[in-house]
Amino acid sequence: MAIVEATAGAIAAAAQALRQGELVAFPTETVYGLGADATNGRAVAAIFTAKGRPRFNPLIAHVPDVAAVERLGRLGELGRKLSAAFWPGPLSLVMAKREGCPVSDLATAGLDTIALRVPSHPVAQALLRAVGRPVAAPSANRSGHVSPTTAAHVEADLGAHVAMILDGGPTSVGLESTVVDVTGDEAVILRVGGVSREAIARALGVSTVARAEGEPGKPSSPGMLARHYAPAAKLRINAREVKAGEALLAFGANVPEYSGPMVNLSPSGDLIEAAANLFAALRTLDSSGVAAIAVMPIPNESLGEAINDRLRRGAK
Repeated sequence: MAIVEATAGAIAAAAQALRQGELVAFPTETVYGLGADATNGRAVAAIFTAKGRPRFNPLIAHVPDVAAVERLGRLGELGRKLSAAFWPGPLSLVMAKREGCPVSDLATAGLDTIALRVPSHPVAQALLRAVGRPVAAPSANRSGHVSPTTAAHVEADLGAHVAMILDGGPTSVGLESTVVDVTGDEAVILRVGGVSREAIARALGVSTVARAEGEPGKPSSPGMLARHYAPAAKLRINAREVKAGEALLAFGANVPEYSGPMVNLSPSGDLIEAAANLFAALRTLDSSGVAAIAVMPIPNESLGEAINDRLRRGAK
């Protein structure tokens, strides 16, 4: 898709594309984001396909103001202090999700927390208000490549994957947002970025703020590796049959005959559909009370690689 100047008409068209489940790249003050309707699991799955992201890392959901944040998550005292100091701006906060939060489980990687940001860039603000929904938006580049700070950078990496690239000029910060976890009694920095640790400490009235080290391979937020969602039931992956007392996580058309709890990630064998359904399916089967879940083989290609990565981690 060609680059489009971020006029009022282009922003309106971009908002419509997002509501229809398409991907739109847009500028924020940090870097350009690869946006999708965060409430649409298939659209969120398309982000991972476009980026070639190896795992289902949690994504930051962007909204236009604090009121929109409060509808999705619980800021708490720490979050309110930081939001008052830095929003709109290059800070993302990880907080507990509110019950009934409409953001896709795929965007939050199945966690009970959500990462939220209120960007200050005028194009991002106009787009978010036009969409009227939270927009998941990691950096608009192929996974592992340098983050994009111009529309041309996005076009070079992802031009074939997006419906539109809104050009708002070079970004002013040029670094991703700082990510801070405010779910506990003390704030913890999960990723350093556009707001310094010292500035965060000053806003909170403390001498310093801890920085999480994390656990390799298990992301709890963008830029951070820690915990992940795993069901209470034991996962038996690459299962060809269902044993007594198991639930079945199926994939494709050739499903074993079974009368117990079952969810088919995609009867048609569509990996994007399967990715969008993965976390909700695991929760549904887990809630049935079974001790184990038999998981049918899933092709280890495209999004199948990420699905299998999550299932292997959940099986440990």
